[in-house]
Amino acid sequence: MTEPLIYSLDDDLVLAAELADLADAISRDRFHAMDLVVSTKPDRTPVTDADQAVERAIRTHLAERRPTDGILGEEFGTEGSTIRQWIIDPIDGTAGFMRGIPVWGTLISLAIDGVPMLGMVSAPALGKRWWARTGGGAWMTDERTPGAAPVRLQVSGVTELADASLSYNSIQQWDVAGHLDALVALTRQVWRTRAYGDMWSYMLLAEGLIDIAAEYDLQPYDMAALAPIVQEAGGRFTSADGRPGPWHGSALATNGLLHEATLRALRNAVAGGTTAEPAI
Repeated sequence: MTEPLIYSLDDDLVLAAELADLADAISRDRFHAMDLVVSTKPDRTPVTDADQAVERAIRTHLAERRPTDGILGEEFGTEGSTIRQWIIDPIDGTAGFMRGIPVWGTLISLAIDGVPMLGMVSAPALGKRWWARTGGGAWMTDERTPGAAPVRLQVSGVTELADASLSYNSIQQWDVAGHLDALVALTRQVWRTRAYGDMWSYMLLAEGLIDIAAEYDLQPYDMAALAPIVQEAGGRFTSADGRPGPWHGSALATNGLLHEATLRALRNAVAGGTTAEPAI
């Protein structure tokens, strides 16, 4: 009987970089393409031929390099094991991609027994790539500084909501989820609000440039790659109600120092218990 192959997280991180390279080559070529094919999925979200081509390429490479691992992908679903499962969003930010907005990227994660242990986010239109594996720190490269060594990421040291910068992604998401009042209450307690959108909010947080990112209406493939990067940069990543992991339909990421205060602010708003004045 053949023994199962055992891979280290460093081995898996090397493979994740190969997958990101494959994805970038395809998505770069299709970005701004005049013949880009766009269709609508049953959940009414858009999908392009680039999304599908990227995921197919990743699945093919994984089948060759990790034939016993499972895959959960946005476009083609789940197959194989859930003990070691690669979780893939081929293009996070498809709506922006098809409009020519550069804030999009490929998200690659490896979850072991349901826990994301590795995250790779590659955003070729921004010229940046971020990655982390459990216990190895979070890192970034930037094409604007070719040849430079990877930069280790560290979240901010902001300790008060009144000094914090929040990215909420989309008012519509919070409204549809029934939590718009909670969002408005939270915005009144922080210093600055913006909707940077999609994976970029979380990478800005990992870089220490903003302090809180939160949104609703998410799938595991939207979050699994983000969590290890935020956590290895020193932050916290949970659902919007504080549950761990990317399995609960929402995300709250902070620099860690603000996490409990943010959770309390959201809970108080839901309970009708906040009377905070707008931050100046």
